[in-house]
Amino acid sequence: MRPPGSPQELERRRRRAVGLLESGENLSSAARAVGASVSSVHRWYQAYQRKGPAGLRPGLTPGRPPRLSPSQRKRLRALLRRGPSAAGYPTELWTLKRMAEVIEKEFGVRYHPGHVWWLLAGMGWSCQRPERRARESDEEGIERWRCARWAHIKKRPSGRA
Repeated sequence: MRPPGSPQELERRRRRAVGLLESGENLSSAARAVGASVSSVHRWYQAYQRKGPAGLRPGLTPGRPPRLSPSQRKRLRALLRRGPSAAGYPTELWTLKRMAEVIEKEFGVRYHPGHVWWLLAGMGWSCQRPERRARESDEEGIERWRCARWAHIKKRPSGRA
């Protein structure tokens, strides 16, 4: 599994490990210093010996490239923060289907509604469900009833052990 950090941070880590080896440290102490396994440090050092500093540069990210660029994701975040009513929807509730429609309309990129979730999770968003409350609910009245009346109605614990 890939360690946390940007490609540049990981490259600095590899360069530091190679620098430690070049200065006379052994593999295990260099690995401990950068928080990597001995085999990884050995592999980095071999790449450095074969290709020089270019051997420590980050490689291409495996997998399919993202369909939305970072600037498009930033624009999408702003669009979603404005709310569904700004996008022309009658209620203030974002659904995956609505988000997929907005993405297709704004960027021309089609996402299946079930896959929009992966995009949002990558942007740091989480699933939120609206709280179910009656519109006519009288919160102050409920609280008054709970304090005044409920205390007399609820069962009291019996004295039995």
